[in-house]
Amino acid sequence: MTTTALIDIPATATKLNGIAAATADAVAAKPSNAQVVFAASAVATEGVSSQIGLRSFSVTVDEPPTLGGSDSAPNPVEYYLAGLLSCQVVTYRFWAERLGIEFDDLKLSAEGDLDVRGFFGLDPDVRPGFTAVRVIVDITGPASEDDYRRLQEVVEQHCPVQDLTANPTPIGTELRVTR
Repeated sequence: MTTTALIDIPATATKLNGIAAATADAVAAKPSNAQVVFAASAVATEGVSSQIGLRSFSVTVDEPPTLGGSDSAPNPVEYYLAGLLSCQVVTYRFWAERLGIEFDDLKLSAEGDLDVRGFFGLDPDVRPGFTAVRVIVDITGPASEDDYRRLQEVVEQHCPVQDLTANPTPIGTELRVTR
């Protein structure tokens, strides 16, 4: 069993606990093992769409016609919602196993409120991003409601994509102009 500041991780109980325990051991042996870099690249394509490279994957991003696109793919804020929900699914699975909380079914949905006046620069007091995001988690299983509420709290504390929204993340941009 690996001990962390938060909770004991059973090393062999499940695949996900095994991954968490191996990670805790690797970080304890060498703290720099905790640092990971994820990367993406984008190429502007037709209209306002873009092709995004993510490791060996490629996704297309576009906008609906009301925002200048041809509606050929989800837009960036829809991908954000997808990223948030998929990250929460991963976080629910890891932490349910760590906490020993079983569930049979997990379904999430999200919606976000966006005021386009911020994006189009129509009102300097309106931010360009979501002003609110609502997530609904439907979970069923044999655990108590208190266990599921505890799990939800832990997920909200440890979900990386939720953290990106809840806490400021510094962004540095370098502009390189070639002629």
